[in-house]
Formats: sequence, C-alpha cells, structure tokens
Amino acid sequence: QGSVDCPNLEFKYGDADGHSAELAELYSYTEEPELSTNRRCFEEDFHAQVQGRRWLELDEAQQKAYVMHLLDGLEVVNRDKRLRVARAILYLAQGIFGDCDNEGNVLHWSRHNSFLLYRLGTFTAFLELLNMEIDNSQACSSALRKPAISLADSTELRVLLSVMYLMVENIRVEQEADPPEWKTCRETFRMELSFPVHTEEPFALLLFTMVTKFCSGHAPHFPMKKVLLLLWKVLLFTLGGFEALQAMKVQKREELGLPPLPEDSIQVMRSMRAASPPTYSIELMEQQKRGHRSRRPLVKQDSLDIYNERDPFKNDEAGVDEEENDDVDSGIEGELDLMERDAIIPVMPAQRPPIERVSFPKGLPWAPKVRQKDIEHFLEASRNKFIGFTLGQDTETLIGLPRPIHESVKTLKQHKYVSISDVQIKNEEELEKCPMSLGEEEVQETPCEILYRSMLYNLPQYMIALLKILLAAAPTSKAKTDSINILADVLPEEMPITVLQSMKLGIDVNRHKEIIVKSISALLLLLLKHFKLNHIYQFEYVSQHLVFANCIPLILKFFNQNIMSYITAKNSISVLDYPHCTVYDLPELTAESLEAGDNNQFCWRNLFSCINLLRILNKLTKWKHSRTMMLVVFKSAPILKRALKVKQAMMQLYVLKLLKIQTKYLGRQWRKSNMKTMSAIYQKVRHRMNDDWAYGNDIDARPWDFQAEECTLRANIEAFNSRRYDKPQDSEFAPVDNCLQSVLGQRLELPEDFHYSYELWLEREVFSQPIRWEELLHCQ
Repeated sequence: QGSVDCPNLEFKYGDADGHSAELAELYSYTEEPELSTNRRCFEEDFHAQVQGRRWLELDEAQQKAYVMHLLDGLEVVNRDKRLRVARAILYLAQGIFGDCDNEGNVLHWSRHNSFLLYRLGTFTAFLELLNMEIDNSQACSSALRKPAISLADSTELRVLLSVMYLMVENIRVEQEADPPEWKTCRETFRMELSFPVHTEEPFALLLFTMVTKFCSGHAPHFPMKKVLLLLWKVLLFTLGGFEALQAMKVQKREELGLPPLPEDSIQVMRSMRAASPPTYSIELMEQQKRGHRSRRPLVKQDSLDIYNERDPFKNDEAGVDEEENDDVDSGIEGELDLMERDAIIPVMPAQRPPIERVSFPKGLPWAPKVRQKDIEHFLEASRNKFIGFTLGQDTETLIGLPRPIHESVKTLKQHKYVSISDVQIKNEEELEKCPMSLGEEEVQETPCEILYRSMLYNLPQYMIALLKILLAAAPTSKAKTDSINILADVLPEEMPITVLQSMKLGIDVNRHKEIIVKSISALLLLLLKHFKLNHIYQFEYVSQHLVFANCIPLILKFFNQNIMSYITAKNSISVLDYPHCTVYDLPELTAESLEAGDNNQFCWRNLFSCINLLRILNKLTKWKHSRTMMLVVFKSAPILKRALKVKQAMMQLYVLKLLKIQTKYLGRQWRKSNMKTMSAIYQKVRHRMNDDWAYGNDIDARPWDFQAEECTLRANIEAFNSRRYDKPQDSEFAPVDNCLQSVLGQRLELPEDFHYSYELWLEREVFSQPIRWEELLHCQ
C-alpha cells in the first residue's frame, strides 16, 4: 500500500503542465538517439549552404532564405531525401540545441524558430506530407505483416507529428515578452486550425480519423501518443482552456440576460484545503483498539436539518455510535475511510504536527443553488399536504399555504439558478413546436460548432476508439491478446539485453501509458465542457455515446487500484528528458539511480489525469438517475472512498460529489457508518436547498424507469441533430406547386429504355383498355 500519511500535495491544476514538461513528454526515451540524427541532417545541409557561420549568427532575412531552401527540399520525390529535410526542420523546431549551452536557450530558440517556420508556410507543407503518409498503403500493409511493430515503422510519421506538435505548443503558449507580430501570428494560426481553409474539415478531424484508423487495426504503426498529444493541444489551442471557457460562460450568460455566476469556480477550488487523514501508525493502533471503545452519543448535525423538512430517522438514530458501525461496511469496503477515523483517534502531537489539522473557511465555500424544478416539486408536495390538489408548474400562487411555506418559497426563489442549458432546452422545445413561425435558428460559426458539425456522423466511432486506447493504457488493464498495441512508438527495433536496458524500457513504457491517459482524459474533458457551453444537446450526444461505450465502468476500473502509488509513481528519468538531455552530458545510469527516480512529491501528469477522469465521471452522471444507479451497481462507493486518501482539495471535491449523488441509494446503514464522509460532503460540496441527498426519502430515490429516461434524452438529441444538421428539411414543410401549367410544363428526365417501350406501353395500357365514360355519371 502507498504511504497513508500523505502530506498535502502542492498541486496547481491548469490547462497543461509547465512548457518544458509538455515538450519533454512528446519524446520517449527510446527516441533519444534520433535527436543527434536530426542535428546531423541539419548540419550537413546547413554547412553546405552557409559557409563558416552558425544559425544563431544569421539575421532574420538569411534565416528565412535558408528555411525556404529547406521547404523546397520537401518537394522532391525521393522519400529518403524528404525525410532528411524534414529532420533538419525538426532540429530547427527543437531549438538548435547544438549551438546552445543551457535549457533556457534551447526553449527560447525553439519558440523563435517555430514562429519563423509558421510564417513561411511550414505547417501547411507538413499537413500535405501528413496526408500522404496517412494514405500510404504500402507502410500500412508492411506494418500489418510484421509480427512485432517497432519505432522504425513510424519514423516519417513521428518526424512530421513532432514538428507540428512543437509548432502548435510553442505558438499556443503566451509569454509577456512576445512581440506584437507573434501575437498576430498566434491568432492567424488559431483561425487556420479552427476554420477549414484548404480542406473541407478542421485539422482536429484529421487526427480523430487517425485514431479510428489505428483502432480499427488498419494502421497499427501510427504513433498514437504523438497523435493524441497533438489532438489535445490543437483542441486546447482552438477551443480555449478552462479560464477562456469561464470567460465565455460569463459572456454567454450576459447575452442571454441571465444573472452573473454566484462565484468563479476555478478560484473557489484553488482556495479550498484538503481534508486531513491520520498517520499510518495511529491507524494501526486504532485497529487494535476497535473491540473496546467507549460509547459516545452521535451529535446530530443541526445544519443538515435546515435542508430537510422531515427526517424519518430523527428519533431512532440518536444515541447510535457512528464508529461502532464501521465493521459492517459492505463489499470491498473493509478498510475504514481515513476521513472517518479522524474524530476517533486522540491526537498525538509527536506523530502529528498541528499544521496538519483541517481548517475550513468560515461558512460554506459555494453559494447554494435551486433549480426551477426544485421549486415546483416543493410546491407540489406542499399543496398536496395542505390543500389536497396541485396547480402544475405554477410557482406564483401561494393561496391556502401557511406562512412558513411562503417564507420557504421566497428563500428558494432568492437562490434560484437558471443555467445556460435550461435556456437552450427551452428554446429547442419551442423550435420543435413551431418550426414555421420561428423560422431558421441563427447558429454562430464558432470553432466549437464547426468541430461538432464535422465530427457528428462519426462521433460514436471516435468515442469508442478513444476509450479503447484509454483501456489499453490504464494501469489496471491486463495484457490481452485482443487488445490494441499502443506501444508501437516506444518499443525499439532490438529488444533490451541487459538488466539496465530492461529497467529503462520498463520506465519508458509506463511513462508512455501515463502520457496517453493524460492526453485522452484532458481532451475528453475539454470536448465535454466546450460542447456543453455551445449547446446542451451536443454535450448530451457525446456523453451518451461515452456511456454506451462503457466509459463509467472503465473509469471506475481505472480507480480500482492503489491510487496513492499511481499518483506518486516515478516513471521518469529526468536526465533523459528534453531539453536537459540535449545540452548536458548524460551521467552514467545505474539500476539504483533509475529506481530512485526524481525527488518530486507526486507525478503531475498522473494527478492531472485522475482529476480529469473524476470530472468526466461527474459530467456523465450529474442529474442522470440511470447513470447514478450505474455507479451504485458497479459498487463505486468503496473505490471512490479509497481515492479520498489523496490529500488534494480538488480531487477530494470531485470524489465527494460522486459520493453525494449516490448516498440516498446506498442505504441507511452505509450513511450511519460513513458520517465523517457525509460531513466532508456537507462542508465541501455545493448545496441544493431541498435536495434530500443525506436522508434518502426524496422523490428521486423511488423506483425509476431508467430506460425511458435515456430513450427520451436520445429522442431529444436526435430531434436536435436532424433539425440543425440534416439540411434537406422534412417534405411536409416544403412549399407545394399547385399550378397545373407549371407542373405539366416541367421537363422530366426520362430513362433511355422508356423511349423504346413507350409505344408498347401506350398500346397495352391505353388503347387496348376499354374506357367506360358512363361510370363517371354514376355517384358512388
């Protein structure tokens, strides 16, 4: 088991890791020798063209002239010559490390050269080469025939994708010292990637197509890690990161005339503190003492009663010792929740410094929210109780209801929150009802809208492909013969011989898988968040296909491991990371130095992946009873409770949210045994005023027709997609030509065989048939 007395993790969640870390993750350690190959290809050509000078000494005009010479070299027919030129361009994008003496210089020249390459049209040239390589059937067929695929099978693709990734990442990242022409360049590049210029589709779609082609088994040599990293960064660049998303949300609420958001969720989460589990030694002592504990009455949380009118367990629960019931935890939940033990154990100053104590801010971190539906439910229950009949969706008429109900309704309305999704659903219902009178809807051509429209028809395949790769990269997955091989771009041609080489490759393979999980989790979350803001039914379409492709059990399977050891894993060799390895001599690697790893407290990418996957799970299950029941059926509670060991506030918040939505289905015994978890939910998760999550006597806890819920949602999504994206509108709304002359005067294209058989048809169908005109005079 991982260390239980885990300290607070000083983790800052963001769109991506630091700039040099994101560049380092592009390369696997097996690719390291290729850095010197790129340098050699560049220097051979450069010294032939420019005598006795270095790249850093050239002025901008000379640099441009040389890059143009390289781009001309990409036009040749010979594949090997093209590859040498592409490697020389890659060396430029990697920052001319042969002429630099420290990492900062390498990163500076990498950025400078990326902007220079972009302005001279390198990205477009590489896009054409990438299309050629994707369609290269010879490479595909030779890869399919090989028993084992290695790095050598994807050399050209890796060089092309590396150049494109370095350009996207270097141009995407903003720095204060950037000159104005770089800022203009950045906006132009963003537009070029977002809006299809030469092709019919955005660049991201080409990368999605590569992912599905790889998963279908037609192109097993595609370097998937690089494709996924590039796809994630292209989406991040074109759609915008989390802060841009928050700004877009604020702007959209203004446009729709909705009140501003009660708080900035990013800031609230940054200021939250993690809950503090006890140290491991105390935990062992506590387990020994379990049999003989002093009974203490359970102190009731009065503050919870505010949100619950009638508590059926009010009388019979007082006096129950919450800790005594820990033994009856069900399923694989044998181990106690660390947060629950916090109150049982006497604090030992020697083993537990006072700094570790939890100090929550005064008051609750989130403003409570109430939906329109909640007010309707509350009034329906009140009217049934006091008057004996209901008034449907009327939330204004309070006649016949006692004074306290008036006060309650007033408080609920004060905290009423109307989301952008509510407005979009209402508009969609009106457009479905009155398609003629409301006319065509004006759809803004945003990058997100264009991406959805181009992804729409193959979206299920894209989601299945991403989840297949995620499953293959998950640490809990067993190696199966039928699973896809995601290690094609990390395995060397010659397998390791020594123990040291095996250890290095083992670390490389684990790191490779972690980076794939990181990129897939980040790009799925980005897609879900942007589609939700753009239109709720676009988000629902993506999330429904993720659910159909078993995303919920897949994420739970991912978390069903020792999550602490995953987050503190040391699958990296810092001396081999780019750009460090390009400017410093490599020290002698030993088995001991590889085992020791770096001295970081945690692995940034793994914690980032875990939070992203929890956020995706929250997005899929929020307000969906059928999907919440999937969490219950797959016994997610013990798995999620184990994830609370990680002392990072944001991760704990998303775990607690997932526990909150299913508490009412877990039974009274579970709630009694987990009162500390319930407390943490109360303190950290946003309140819905009359949400009965803590007691389970809510209307939503009754038996539910889950299939009908998903079917209704699916019907709404299909209606939205067909209305907005199926351009040939339903024929019943098309105008009809009633004029006899114009109908008869239309020229009809008749088939050729009609001319040959026309006379025969006349003879048989017209002339030989007797016409009884008198029948027209008889009424039926």
